[in-house]
Amino acid sequence: ITRRWDWRSLTTTLHSLTSAGFFTPHNPMDERVKLTQASLLSTLLDAIIFKCNQKPQARNIDARGIANLLWAMAKLVDNGQKQTPEFNEAVVALLPHVSAMKDQFKAQGIANLLWAMAKLVDNGLEQTPEFKEAMGALLTHVNIQKDQFNAQGIANLLWAMTKLVDNGEWTPELKEAVAVLFPHVNAQKDQFNTQNIVNLLWAMAKLVDNGQKRTAELNEAVTALLHHVNVQKDNFKPQGIANLLWAMAKLVDNGLERTPGLNEAVAALLPYVNAQKDQFSAQHIANLLWALAKLVDNGQERTPGFNEAVAALLPNVNAQKDQFIPQHIANLLWAMAKLVDNGQEQTPGLNEALVALLPRVNAQKTQFHVQFIANLLWAMAKLVDNGLEQTPALNEVVATLLPLVIAQKAHFKPQEITNLLWAMAKLVDHGQERTPELSEAMAALLPHVSAQKASFTPQGIANLLWAMAKLVDNGQESTPELNEAVTALLPHVSAQKASFTQQGIANLLWALAKLVGNGQERTPELNEAVTALLPQVIA
Repeated sequence: ITRRWDWRSLTTTLHSLTSAGFFTPHNPMDERVKLTQASLLSTLLDAIIFKCNQKPQARNIDARGIANLLWAMAKLVDNGQKQTPEFNEAVVALLPHVSAMKDQFKAQGIANLLWAMAKLVDNGLEQTPEFKEAMGALLTHVNIQKDQFNAQGIANLLWAMTKLVDNGEWTPELKEAVAVLFPHVNAQKDQFNTQNIVNLLWAMAKLVDNGQKRTAELNEAVTALLHHVNVQKDNFKPQGIANLLWAMAKLVDNGLERTPGLNEAVAALLPYVNAQKDQFSAQHIANLLWALAKLVDNGQERTPGFNEAVAALLPNVNAQKDQFIPQHIANLLWAMAKLVDNGQEQTPGLNEALVALLPRVNAQKTQFHVQFIANLLWAMAKLVDNGLEQTPALNEVVATLLPLVIAQKAHFKPQEITNLLWAMAKLVDHGQERTPELSEAMAALLPHVSAQKASFTPQGIANLLWAMAKLVDNGQESTPELNEAVTALLPHVSAQKASFTQQGIANLLWALAKLVGNGQERTPELNEAVTALLPQVIA
Protein backbone atom coordinates (compact mmCIF):
# COMPACT_ATOMS: atom_id res chain seq x y z
CA ILE A 1 0.00 0.00 0.00
CA THR A 2 1.38 3.40 -1.00
CA ARG A 3 0.05 6.92 -1.19
CA ARG A 4 -0.39 6.38 -4.94
CA TRP A 5 -3.24 3.93 -4.43
CA ASP A 6 -6.53 5.40 -5.55
CA TRP A 7 -9.33 6.27 -3.13
CA ARG A 8 -11.60 3.33 -4.06
CA SER A 9 -8.79 0.80 -3.52
CA LEU A 10 -7.91 2.24 -0.09
CA THR A 11 -11.50 2.36 1.16
CA THR A 12 -12.34 -1.12 -0.16
CA THR A 13 -9.18 -2.63 1.36
CA LEU A 14 -9.71 -1.23 4.87
CA HIS A 15 -13.44 -2.01 4.83
CA SER A 16 -12.94 -5.57 3.54
CA LEU A 17 -10.09 -6.48 5.90
CA THR A 18 -12.03 -5.08 8.87
CA SER A 19 -15.18 -7.00 7.89
CA ALA A 20 -13.12 -10.20 7.58
CA GLY A 21 -11.70 -9.72 11.09
CA PHE A 22 -8.11 -9.28 9.85
CA PHE A 23 -7.25 -6.60 12.45
CA THR A 24 -9.11 -8.23 15.36
CA PRO A 25 -6.69 -8.99 18.23
CA HIS A 26 -6.69 -12.54 19.64
CA ASN A 27 -4.96 -14.00 22.68
CA PRO A 28 -2.50 -15.60 22.47
CA MET A 29 -1.21 -14.12 19.20
CA ASP A 30 2.15 -14.49 17.49
CA GLU A 31 4.24 -11.30 17.73
CA ARG A 32 4.90 -11.33 13.95
CA VAL A 33 1.13 -11.35 13.30
CA LYS A 34 0.67 -8.34 15.61
CA LEU A 35 3.46 -6.48 13.79
CA THR A 36 1.91 -7.31 10.40
CA GLN A 37 -1.50 -6.04 11.55
CA ALA A 38 -0.03 -2.82 12.98
CA SER A 39 2.15 -2.18 9.92
CA LEU A 40 -0.67 -2.73 7.42
CA LEU A 41 -3.12 -0.55 9.36
CA SER A 42 -0.51 2.19 9.72
CA THR A 43 0.19 2.31 5.98
CA LEU A 44 -3.54 2.35 5.19
CA LEU A 45 -4.17 5.20 7.64
CA ASP A 46 -1.21 7.17 6.32
CA ALA A 47 -2.50 6.87 2.74
CA ILE A 48 -6.05 7.88 3.80
CA ILE A 49 -4.75 10.98 5.67
CA PHE A 50 -2.66 11.91 2.62
CA LYS A 51 -5.65 11.53 0.26
CA CYS A 52 -7.94 13.60 2.51
CA ASN A 53 -5.41 16.45 2.55
CA GLN A 54 -4.82 16.52 -1.23
CA LYS A 55 -6.31 19.16 -3.50
CA PRO A 56 -9.94 18.36 -4.45
CA GLN A 57 -9.29 17.47 -8.07
CA ALA A 58 -6.59 14.94 -7.20
CA ARG A 59 -8.29 12.84 -4.54
CA ASN A 60 -11.57 11.47 -6.04
CA ILE A 61 -13.13 11.15 -2.58
CA ASP A 62 -16.70 9.78 -2.65
CA ALA A 63 -19.48 9.57 -0.05
CA ARG A 64 -19.64 5.77 -0.03
CA GLY A 65 -15.91 5.52 0.73
CA ILE A 66 -16.20 7.95 3.66
CA ALA A 67 -19.09 5.95 5.15
CA ASN A 68 -17.18 2.67 4.70
CA LEU A 69 -14.00 4.07 6.25
CA LEU A 70 -15.63 5.54 9.34
CA TRP A 71 -17.69 2.36 9.81
CA ALA A 72 -14.48 0.28 9.54
CA MET A 73 -12.63 2.50 12.04
CA ALA A 74 -15.50 2.29 14.53
CA LYS A 75 -15.57 -1.50 14.09
CA LEU A 76 -11.81 -1.67 14.74
CA VAL A 77 -12.20 0.27 17.99
CA ASP A 78 -15.15 -1.95 18.94
CA ASN A 79 -12.88 -4.97 18.45
CA GLY A 80 -10.13 -3.64 20.71
CA GLN A 81 -8.05 -1.39 18.43
CA LYS A 82 -6.37 1.45 20.35
CA GLN A 83 -7.19 4.98 19.21
CA THR A 84 -3.60 5.96 18.44
CA PRO A 85 -2.69 9.54 17.42
CA GLU A 86 -2.46 8.32 13.79
CA PHE A 87 -5.88 6.65 14.05
CA ASN A 88 -7.47 9.84 15.46
CA GLU A 89 -5.74 11.91 12.77
CA ALA A 90 -7.38 9.77 10.07
CA VAL A 91 -10.83 10.25 11.69
CA VAL A 92 -10.29 14.02 11.97
CA ALA A 93 -9.16 14.17 8.32
CA LEU A 94 -12.39 12.46 7.20
CA LEU A 95 -14.89 14.58 9.20
CA PRO A 96 -14.83 17.77 7.03
CA HIS A 97 -15.64 15.55 4.02
CA VAL A 98 -18.75 14.24 5.81
CA SER A 99 -20.01 17.83 6.12
CA ALA A 100 -19.00 18.72 2.55
CA MET A 101 -20.74 15.68 1.01
CA LYS A 102 -23.79 15.57 3.33
CA ASP A 103 -26.24 15.71 0.37
CA GLN A 104 -24.70 12.62 -1.26
CA PHE A 105 -25.24 10.11 1.56
CA LYS A 106 -28.03 7.57 1.18
CA ALA A 107 -30.07 6.28 4.13
CA GLN A 108 -27.77 3.32 4.85
CA GLY A 109 -24.69 5.56 4.68
CA ILE A 110 -26.22 8.02 7.19
CA ALA A 111 -27.13 5.18 9.57
CA ASN A 112 -23.63 3.67 9.34
CA LEU A 113 -21.92 7.05 9.77
CA LEU A 114 -23.89 8.05 12.86
CA TRP A 115 -23.37 4.57 14.34
CA ALA A 116 -19.63 4.91 13.68
CA MET A 117 -19.36 8.40 15.15
CA ALA A 118 -21.27 7.35 18.27
CA LYS A 119 -19.08 4.26 18.70
CA LEU A 120 -15.89 6.36 18.38
CA VAL A 121 -17.15 8.94 20.91
CA ASP A 122 -18.17 6.15 23.28
CA ASN A 123 -14.57 4.96 23.12
CA GLY A 124 -13.07 8.36 23.92
CA LEU A 125 -12.97 10.36 20.65
CA GLU A 126 -13.14 14.09 21.39
CA GLN A 127 -16.25 15.92 20.13
CA THR A 128 -14.41 18.68 18.26
CA PRO A 129 -16.19 21.49 16.32
CA GLU A 130 -15.56 19.43 13.12
CA PHE A 131 -17.20 16.39 14.71
CA LYS A 132 -20.24 18.41 15.84
CA GLU A 133 -20.59 19.98 12.39
CA ALA A 134 -20.51 16.57 10.68
CA MET A 135 -23.02 15.17 13.14
CA GLY A 136 -25.37 18.16 12.71
CA ALA A 137 -25.20 17.78 8.94
CA LEU A 138 -26.16 14.09 9.12
CA LEU A 139 -28.97 14.57 11.64
CA THR A 140 -30.72 17.01 9.29
CA HIS A 141 -30.71 14.27 6.65
CA VAL A 142 -32.25 11.75 9.04
CA ASN A 143 -35.33 13.97 9.00
CA ILE A 144 -35.22 14.44 5.21
CA GLN A 145 -34.76 10.70 4.45
CA LYS A 146 -36.84 9.31 7.35
CA ASP A 147 -38.97 7.10 5.04
CA GLN A 148 -35.90 5.44 3.48
CA PHE A 149 -34.47 3.73 6.59
CA ASN A 150 -34.92 -0.02 6.97
CA ALA A 151 -35.31 -1.80 10.33
CA GLN A 152 -31.55 -2.24 10.85
CA GLY A 153 -30.95 1.42 9.98
CA ILE A 154 -33.58 2.63 12.46
CA ALA A 155 -32.11 0.44 15.22
CA ASN A 156 -28.56 1.66 14.49
CA LEU A 157 -29.66 5.30 14.35
CA LEU A 158 -31.52 5.27 17.66
CA TRP A 159 -28.68 3.38 19.34
CA ALA A 160 -26.20 5.94 17.95
CA MET A 161 -28.22 8.99 18.97
CA THR A 162 -28.63 7.56 22.44
CA LYS A 163 -24.89 7.03 22.79
CA LEU A 164 -24.28 10.63 21.69
CA VAL A 165 -26.84 11.90 24.23
CA ASP A 166 -25.27 9.70 26.89
CA ASN A 167 -21.94 11.37 26.12
CA GLY A 168 -23.36 14.87 26.55
CA GLU A 169 -24.74 15.85 23.12
CA TRP A 170 -28.52 16.71 23.31
CA THR A 171 -28.90 19.23 20.44
CA PRO A 172 -32.22 20.43 18.89
CA GLU A 173 -31.31 18.54 15.67
CA LEU A 174 -30.80 15.36 17.67
CA LYS A 175 -34.14 15.73 19.49
CA GLU A 176 -35.91 16.26 16.17
CA ALA A 177 -34.24 13.22 14.57
CA VAL A 178 -35.18 11.01 17.55
CA ALA A 179 -38.85 12.14 17.42
CA VAL A 180 -39.01 11.49 13.68
CA LEU A 181 -37.91 7.86 14.06
CA PHE A 182 -40.36 6.66 16.75
CA PRO A 183 -43.35 6.21 14.38
CA HIS A 184 -41.08 4.13 12.09
CA VAL A 185 -40.28 1.74 14.95
CA ASN A 186 -43.98 1.05 15.26
CA ALA A 187 -44.52 0.79 11.50
CA GLN A 188 -41.65 -1.72 11.02
CA LYS A 189 -42.07 -3.61 14.30
CA ASP A 190 -42.32 -7.04 12.59
CA GLN A 191 -38.98 -6.61 10.83
CA PHE A 192 -36.70 -6.16 13.84
CA ASN A 193 -34.43 -9.06 14.79
CA THR A 194 -33.49 -9.85 18.40
CA GLN A 195 -30.41 -7.59 18.42
CA ASN A 196 -32.47 -4.70 17.00
CA ILE A 197 -35.14 -5.15 19.69
CA VAL A 198 -32.48 -5.11 22.43
CA ASN A 199 -30.78 -2.00 21.01
CA LEU A 200 -34.06 -0.15 20.52
CA LEU A 201 -35.46 -0.80 24.00
CA TRP A 202 -32.07 0.03 25.55
CA ALA A 203 -31.97 3.26 23.51
CA MET A 204 -35.49 4.32 24.48
CA ALA A 205 -34.81 3.66 28.16
CA LYS A 206 -31.58 5.67 28.01
CA LEU A 207 -33.21 8.56 26.13
CA VAL A 208 -36.05 8.79 28.67
CA ASP A 209 -33.46 8.66 31.47
CA ASN A 210 -31.71 11.62 29.81
CA GLY A 211 -34.85 13.76 29.62
CA GLN A 212 -36.71 12.52 26.51
CA LYS A 213 -40.47 13.06 26.96
CA ARG A 214 -42.56 9.90 26.95
CA THR A 215 -44.73 10.87 23.98
CA ALA A 216 -47.59 8.75 22.63
CA GLU A 217 -45.26 7.67 19.76
CA LEU A 218 -42.55 6.52 22.19
CA ASN A 219 -45.08 4.59 24.32
CA GLU A 220 -46.50 2.96 21.19
CA ALA A 221 -43.01 1.97 20.02
CA VAL A 222 -42.19 0.45 23.44
CA THR A 223 -45.49 -1.49 23.49
CA ALA A 224 -44.84 -2.82 19.97
CA LEU A 225 -41.34 -4.01 20.92
CA LEU A 226 -42.35 -5.63 24.22
CA HIS A 227 -44.69 -7.97 22.35
CA HIS A 228 -41.73 -9.12 20.23
CA VAL A 229 -39.60 -9.78 23.33
CA ASN A 230 -42.14 -12.42 24.29
CA VAL A 231 -42.35 -13.85 20.76
CA GLN A 232 -38.56 -14.06 20.27
CA LYS A 233 -37.62 -14.96 23.88
CA ASP A 234 -35.65 -18.10 22.83
CA ASN A 235 -33.27 -16.08 20.63
CA PHE A 236 -31.82 -13.59 23.11
CA LYS A 237 -28.19 -13.96 24.18
CA PRO A 238 -26.99 -13.22 27.75
CA GLN A 239 -26.04 -9.61 26.90
CA GLY A 240 -29.44 -9.08 25.27
CA ILE A 241 -31.30 -10.46 28.31
CA ALA A 242 -29.31 -8.20 30.66
CA ASN A 243 -29.89 -5.11 28.49
CA LEU A 244 -33.60 -5.83 28.03
CA LEU A 245 -34.32 -6.26 31.75
CA TRP A 246 -32.24 -3.16 32.49
CA ALA A 247 -34.22 -1.19 29.87
CA MET A 248 -37.61 -2.32 31.20
CA ALA A 249 -36.62 -1.47 34.76
CA LYS A 250 -35.35 1.97 33.70
CA LEU A 251 -38.53 2.75 31.73
CA VAL A 252 -40.73 1.71 34.67
CA ASP A 253 -38.55 3.79 37.00
CA ASN A 254 -39.22 6.77 34.74
CA GLY A 255 -42.98 6.38 34.87
CA LEU A 256 -43.86 3.76 32.21
CA GLU A 257 -47.01 1.94 33.24
CA ARG A 258 -46.51 -1.71 34.17
CA THR A 259 -48.86 -3.08 31.48
CA PRO A 260 -49.70 -6.77 30.99
CA GLY A 261 -47.32 -6.65 27.98
CA LEU A 262 -44.41 -5.48 30.14
CA ASN A 263 -45.15 -8.02 32.88
CA GLU A 264 -45.31 -10.76 30.24
CA ALA A 265 -41.96 -9.70 28.75
CA VAL A 266 -40.29 -9.74 32.19
CA ALA A 267 -41.82 -13.15 33.03
CA ALA A 268 -40.67 -14.50 29.64
CA LEU A 269 -37.04 -13.50 30.26
CA LEU A 270 -36.61 -14.63 33.89
CA PRO A 271 -36.19 -18.39 33.16
CA TYR A 272 -33.38 -17.49 30.73
CA VAL A 273 -31.48 -15.68 33.50
CA ASN A 274 -31.44 -18.95 35.40
CA ALA A 275 -30.64 -21.09 32.35
CA GLN A 276 -27.74 -18.88 31.17
CA LYS A 277 -26.43 -17.85 34.60
CA ASP A 278 -22.83 -18.95 33.90
CA GLN A 279 -22.58 -16.85 30.72
CA PHE A 280 -23.20 -13.42 32.24
CA SER A 281 -20.23 -11.04 32.55
CA ALA A 282 -19.65 -8.86 35.63
CA GLN A 283 -21.46 -5.93 33.96
CA HIS A 284 -24.43 -8.13 33.04
CA ILE A 285 -24.73 -9.43 36.62
CA ALA A 286 -24.65 -5.87 38.02
CA ASN A 287 -27.25 -4.66 35.48
CA LEU A 288 -29.52 -7.67 36.04
CA LEU A 289 -29.58 -7.45 39.84
CA TRP A 290 -30.09 -3.67 39.62
CA ALA A 291 -32.97 -4.22 37.18
CA LEU A 292 -34.65 -6.92 39.29
CA ALA A 293 -34.39 -4.70 42.39
CA LYS A 294 -35.84 -1.69 40.52
CA LEU A 295 -38.74 -3.73 39.14
CA VAL A 296 -39.61 -5.04 42.62
CA ASP A 297 -39.33 -1.51 44.01
CA ASN A 298 -41.88 -0.43 41.40
CA GLY A 299 -44.41 -3.16 42.22
CA GLN A 300 -43.13 -6.25 40.38
CA GLU A 301 -44.35 -9.39 42.14
CA ARG A 302 -41.63 -11.59 43.62
CA THR A 303 -42.75 -14.81 41.88
CA PRO A 304 -40.91 -18.15 42.26
CA GLY A 305 -39.34 -17.40 38.83
CA PHE A 306 -38.13 -14.02 40.06
CA ASN A 307 -36.63 -15.48 43.26
CA GLU A 308 -34.94 -18.21 41.24
CA ALA A 309 -33.32 -15.63 38.95
CA VAL A 310 -31.95 -13.67 41.95
CA ALA A 311 -30.69 -16.88 43.59
CA ALA A 312 -29.01 -17.94 40.32
CA LEU A 313 -27.08 -14.66 40.01
CA LEU A 314 -25.79 -14.27 43.59
CA PRO A 315 -23.08 -17.01 43.45
CA ASN A 316 -21.70 -15.30 40.32
CA VAL A 317 -21.19 -12.08 42.31
CA ASN A 318 -18.84 -14.03 44.56
CA ALA A 319 -17.14 -15.84 41.67
CA GLN A 320 -16.50 -12.63 39.66
CA LYS A 321 -15.86 -10.25 42.57
CA ASP A 322 -12.51 -9.06 41.14
CA GLN A 323 -14.13 -8.02 37.83
CA PHE A 324 -16.55 -5.42 39.23
CA ILE A 325 -15.76 -1.73 38.66
CA PRO A 326 -16.96 0.93 41.19
CA GLN A 327 -20.26 1.48 39.34
CA HIS A 328 -21.05 -2.24 39.46
CA ILE A 329 -20.20 -2.48 43.16
CA ALA A 330 -22.43 0.49 44.02
CA ASN A 331 -25.31 -0.87 41.90
CA LEU A 332 -24.97 -4.39 43.30
CA LEU A 333 -24.97 -3.33 46.95
CA TRP A 334 -27.88 -0.94 46.27
CA ALA A 335 -29.78 -3.80 44.55
CA MET A 336 -29.20 -6.27 47.37
CA ALA A 337 -30.32 -3.70 49.95
CA LYS A 338 -33.42 -2.87 47.90
CA LEU A 339 -34.33 -6.55 47.41
CA VAL A 340 -33.96 -7.24 51.14
CA ASP A 341 -36.05 -4.11 51.89
CA ASN A 342 -38.78 -5.59 49.67
CA GLY A 343 -38.88 -8.93 51.47
CA GLN A 344 -35.98 -10.89 49.93
CA GLU A 345 -34.65 -13.34 52.52
CA GLN A 346 -31.03 -12.79 53.61
CA THR A 347 -29.92 -16.22 52.38
CA PRO A 348 -26.37 -17.57 52.77
CA GLY A 349 -25.93 -16.80 49.03
CA LEU A 350 -26.86 -13.15 49.54
CA ASN A 351 -24.66 -12.78 52.63
CA GLU A 352 -21.72 -14.41 50.80
CA ALA A 353 -22.13 -11.98 47.89
CA LEU A 354 -22.16 -9.05 50.35
CA VAL A 355 -19.05 -10.29 52.15
CA ALA A 356 -17.28 -10.66 48.77
CA LEU A 357 -18.11 -7.09 47.71
CA LEU A 358 -17.26 -5.16 50.89
CA PRO A 359 -13.43 -5.39 50.55
CA ARG A 360 -13.80 -4.19 46.92
CA VAL A 361 -15.29 -0.89 48.21
CA ASN A 362 -12.17 -0.25 50.28
CA ALA A 363 -9.83 -1.28 47.45
CA GLN A 364 -11.46 1.08 44.90
CA LYS A 365 -12.49 3.92 47.25
CA THR A 366 -10.78 6.70 45.25
CA GLN A 367 -12.89 5.86 42.17
CA PHE A 368 -16.35 6.34 43.72
CA HIS A 369 -18.20 9.49 42.64
CA VAL A 370 -21.02 11.21 44.51
CA GLN A 371 -23.94 9.02 43.39
CA PHE A 372 -22.03 5.82 44.16
CA ILE A 373 -21.05 7.11 47.63
CA ALA A 374 -24.67 8.03 48.41
CA ASN A 375 -25.99 4.67 47.10
CA LEU A 376 -23.37 2.69 49.03
CA LEU A 377 -24.00 4.35 52.38
CA TRP A 378 -27.77 4.07 51.82
CA ALA A 379 -27.31 0.35 51.04
CA MET A 380 -25.19 -0.30 54.14
CA ALA A 381 -27.77 1.45 56.35
CA LYS A 382 -30.70 -0.38 54.71
CA LEU A 383 -29.04 -3.80 55.12
CA VAL A 384 -28.21 -3.09 58.77
CA ASP A 385 -31.81 -1.87 59.28
CA ASN A 386 -32.99 -5.23 57.93
CA GLY A 387 -30.89 -7.28 60.34
CA LEU A 388 -27.41 -7.49 58.77
CA GLU A 389 -24.73 -7.68 61.44
CA GLN A 390 -22.42 -4.65 61.70
CA THR A 391 -19.22 -6.61 61.11
CA PRO A 392 -15.73 -5.05 61.19
CA ALA A 393 -15.74 -5.27 57.34
CA LEU A 394 -18.98 -3.26 57.14
CA ASN A 395 -17.76 -0.69 59.67
CA GLU A 396 -14.55 -0.37 57.65
CA VAL A 397 -16.54 0.40 54.49
CA VAL A 398 -18.53 3.09 56.31
CA ALA A 399 -15.28 4.55 57.69
CA THR A 400 -13.80 4.52 54.15
CA LEU A 401 -16.77 6.35 52.62
CA LEU A 402 -17.22 9.16 55.18
CA PRO A 403 -14.05 11.12 54.19
CA LEU A 404 -15.26 10.88 50.56
CA VAL A 405 -18.55 12.53 51.59
CA ILE A 406 -16.55 15.41 53.09
CA ALA A 407 -14.24 15.70 50.07
CA GLN A 408 -17.10 15.74 47.53
CA LYS A 409 -19.70 17.63 49.63
CA ALA A 410 -20.24 20.35 47.00
CA HIS A 411 -21.34 17.82 44.34
CA PHE A 412 -24.23 16.06 46.09
CA LYS A 413 -27.74 16.61 44.69
CA PRO A 414 -30.85 16.82 46.95
CA GLN A 415 -31.70 13.11 46.59
CA GLU A 416 -28.12 12.13 47.46
CA ILE A 417 -27.99 14.50 50.46
CA THR A 418 -31.26 12.97 51.71
CA ASN A 419 -29.97 9.40 51.29
CA LEU A 420 -26.67 10.19 53.01
CA LEU A 421 -28.18 11.87 56.07
CA TRP A 422 -30.84 9.15 56.36
CA ALA A 423 -28.11 6.49 56.13
CA MET A 424 -25.94 8.13 58.79
CA ALA A 425 -28.92 8.44 61.13
CA LYS A 426 -29.92 4.79 60.57
CA LEU A 427 -26.38 3.49 61.12
CA VAL A 428 -26.02 5.49 64.34
CA ASP A 429 -29.44 4.22 65.46
CA HIS A 430 -28.14 0.65 65.03
CA GLY A 431 -25.03 1.21 67.12
CA GLN A 432 -22.57 2.77 64.65
CA GLU A 433 -20.05 4.79 66.64
CA ARG A 434 -20.38 8.56 66.22
CA THR A 435 -16.77 9.09 65.12
CA PRO A 436 -15.29 12.55 64.35
CA GLU A 437 -15.53 11.58 60.63
CA LEU A 438 -19.27 10.91 60.94
CA SER A 439 -19.88 14.22 62.70
CA GLU A 440 -17.71 15.99 60.14
CA ALA A 441 -19.56 14.37 57.20
CA MET A 442 -22.89 15.45 58.66
CA ALA A 443 -21.60 18.98 59.28
CA ALA A 444 -20.37 19.09 55.66
CA LEU A 445 -23.82 18.18 54.30
CA LEU A 446 -26.06 20.41 56.44
CA PRO A 447 -25.22 23.75 54.71
CA HIS A 448 -26.23 22.07 51.41
CA VAL A 449 -29.66 21.27 52.86
CA SER A 450 -30.19 25.00 53.46
CA ALA A 451 -28.76 25.96 50.05
CA GLN A 452 -30.90 23.45 48.10
CA LYS A 453 -34.01 23.65 50.31
CA ALA A 454 -36.37 24.39 47.38
CA SER A 455 -35.30 21.23 45.51
CA PHE A 456 -36.24 18.56 48.06
CA THR A 457 -39.28 16.35 47.36
CA PRO A 458 -41.89 15.69 50.10
CA GLN A 459 -40.27 12.30 50.80
CA GLY A 460 -36.86 13.99 50.95
CA ILE A 461 -38.09 16.59 53.46
CA ALA A 462 -39.65 13.89 55.66
CA ASN A 463 -36.50 11.74 55.55
CA LEU A 464 -34.19 14.69 56.23
CA LEU A 465 -36.10 15.93 59.28
CA TRP A 466 -36.39 12.33 60.54
CA ALA A 467 -32.61 11.88 60.09
CA MET A 468 -31.71 15.10 61.92
CA ALA A 469 -34.08 14.24 64.78
CA LYS A 470 -32.68 10.69 65.02
CA LEU A 471 -29.08 11.95 65.09
CA VAL A 472 -29.93 14.50 67.80
CA ASP A 473 -31.79 11.76 69.72
CA ASN A 474 -28.59 9.69 69.60
CA GLY A 475 -26.42 12.42 71.08
CA GLN A 476 -25.61 14.65 68.10
CA GLU A 477 -25.18 18.25 69.22
CA SER A 478 -27.78 20.73 67.92
CA THR A 479 -25.27 22.95 66.08
CA PRO A 480 -26.18 26.28 64.39
CA GLU A 481 -25.89 24.47 61.00
CA LEU A 482 -28.37 21.81 62.11
CA ASN A 483 -30.82 24.39 63.43
CA GLU A 484 -30.46 26.38 60.21
CA ALA A 485 -31.18 23.27 58.09
CA VAL A 486 -34.30 22.50 60.18
CA THR A 487 -35.48 26.12 59.89
CA ALA A 488 -34.90 26.06 56.10
CA LEU A 489 -37.06 22.94 55.66
CA LEU A 490 -40.02 23.86 57.88
CA PRO A 491 -41.77 26.26 55.43
CA HIS A 492 -41.60 23.46 52.81
CA VAL A 493 -43.52 21.15 55.16
CA SER A 494 -46.39 23.66 55.22
CA ALA A 495 -46.18 24.37 51.47
CA GLN A 496 -46.21 20.66 50.46
CA LYS A 497 -48.52 19.40 53.20
CA ALA A 498 -50.93 17.71 50.76
CA SER A 499 -48.13 15.69 49.13
CA PHE A 500 -46.91 13.74 52.16
CA THR A 501 -47.71 10.02 52.44
CA GLN A 502 -48.91 8.43 55.70
CA GLN A 503 -45.36 7.37 56.53
CA GLY A 504 -44.07 10.85 55.68
CA ILE A 505 -46.61 12.50 58.03
CA ALA A 506 -45.79 10.07 60.85
CA ASN A 507 -42.04 10.59 60.40
CA LEU A 508 -42.40 14.37 60.29
CA LEU A 509 -44.50 14.67 63.45
CA TRP A 510 -42.17 12.22 65.24
CA ALA A 511 -39.14 14.28 64.07
CA LEU A 512 -40.58 17.63 65.11
CA ALA A 513 -41.51 16.24 68.54
CA LYS A 514 -38.03 14.73 68.97
CA LEU A 515 -36.30 17.96 67.95
CA VAL A 516 -38.41 20.00 70.38
CA GLY A 517 -37.77 17.37 73.08
CA ASN A 518 -34.05 17.85 72.52
CA GLY A 519 -34.07 21.65 72.81
CA GLN A 520 -35.16 22.86 69.35
CA GLU A 521 -36.92 26.21 69.72
CA ARG A 522 -40.67 26.12 68.95
CA THR A 523 -40.60 28.90 66.35
CA PRO A 524 -43.69 30.18 64.46
CA GLU A 525 -42.45 28.08 61.44
CA LEU A 526 -42.37 24.92 63.56
CA ASN A 527 -45.85 25.57 64.97
CA GLU A 528 -47.10 26.26 61.46
CA ALA A 529 -45.64 22.95 60.19
CA VAL A 530 -47.38 21.03 63.01
CA THR A 531 -50.66 22.87 62.29
CA ALA A 532 -50.34 22.02 58.59
CA LEU A 533 -49.79 18.30 59.28
CA LEU A 534 -52.57 17.63 61.81
CA PRO A 535 -55.49 17.87 59.30
CA GLN A 536 -53.51 15.44 57.09
CA VAL A 537 -53.54 12.90 59.94
CA ILE A 538 -57.35 13.11 60.04
CA ALA A 539 -57.63 13.00 56.23
